[in-house]
Amino acid sequence: MTAACRITGAAALALALSLWGVGADVMAQTAGAAGQAELPVVTLATAERGWIEARVPVSGSLVARREVRVHALVSGHEITGIEAEAGDRVEAGQVLARLSEDVLAAQLAQAEAEYQRAEAGISQAESQIASAEANLTQAAATLERTRSLRQGGNASQAVLDQAIAAEASARAAAASARDGLGVARATLAQADAARRIARLNLDHARITAPVDGVVVARTARLGALSGGGDEPLFTLIAGGEVELEADVIETALSQLEPGDTAEIEVAGLGPVAARLRLAPAAVDPVTRLGAARIALAPDPRLRPGLFAGGWIITDRRQAVTVPASAILADDGGERVQVVKDGRVETRPVRAGLIWQGRREIVEGVAAGEAVVARAGAFFRSGDQVQAAP
Repeated sequence: MTAACRITGAAALALALSLWGVGADVMAQTAGAAGQAELPVVTLATAERGWIEARVPVSGSLVARREVRVHALVSGHEITGIEAEAGDRVEAGQVLARLSEDVLAAQLAQAEAEYQRAEAGISQAESQIASAEANLTQAAATLERTRSLRQGGNASQAVLDQAIAAEASARAAAASARDGLGVARATLAQADAARRIARLNLDHARITAPVDGVVVARTARLGALSGGGDEPLFTLIAGGEVELEADVIETALSQLEPGDTAEIEVAGLGPVAARLRLAPAAVDPVTRLGAARIALAPDPRLRPGLFAGGWIITDRRQAVTVPASAILADDGGERVQVVKDGRVETRPVRAGLIWQGRREIVEGVAAGEAVVARAGAFFRSGDQVQAAP
């Protein structure tokens, strides 16, 4: 065999060995890939720290925080003027309507005259007292002289008896005059009260706003008589404050505290800043709902009767959260499936609030750990899995 033949044979052997090594590597890689492909594929999610909130749903209608009804305080008088309409903003003391003053003015004049007559009666009674006391003094002096004369034998018993009777009559007249002064003073007090009532009635001919606020209803009509029924002439919202009277389910009442922030959406207006003013004090036994009062930020567009709904935020804090679907719950408690180095670890946890599709983990999982996004009961601790792309 020549040298050229030996070289060609050696080269062929080397090429064969090389091809065998490459094939072996490819086979090994293929086997590894096949083994990897047999592992279950799971979608992983990361436990994250972020803000969560606890919310209570509410809905209801807007109402006046404090409704004020204005009635006529004198009855039977014609309404001669109306100076406010529904929607007007008024101030305390501002005139809303006027009544006819003719009869009321005449009644005041009559009361003034009665008061003046009662004052004259006081003067008359005082004059009568002075006259009666003078007569009593004179009668007492006459009686004293007559007694002296009788003792000296210069006056008869009949004269003495007349003097005694005259003194007694004068004393009674003085007492009656003093009583008459008391009656005159009582009459003056009564006339003064009647005069003050007449003045008040005349003042009430001007129907005024008792508080600052907004007129939301008017039933007063020109020519109508005042005090014809229980219906108020005007209805005001004190201060123009409108709030939401919202229904709250009974199971959420224990979470509410006055001052809680609320997110309210008013029909036709959009979001309005709000805060819980009054938590429900009772629950309707039929509907199982309680009525809460939610104060709304001032807005002239708010009107009683508008529908509104939203949420009362009862808690807001930072916490570790995972997708709500990552938590398994059964009679044994709550747990998640943590994946570390491609292996599943079923770990018991204590879960809390649900917020925007995520669940709070109070303890059991740390931020940054990977969990199975949709946990399955068929996984066991130690199982190998591969993450979905």
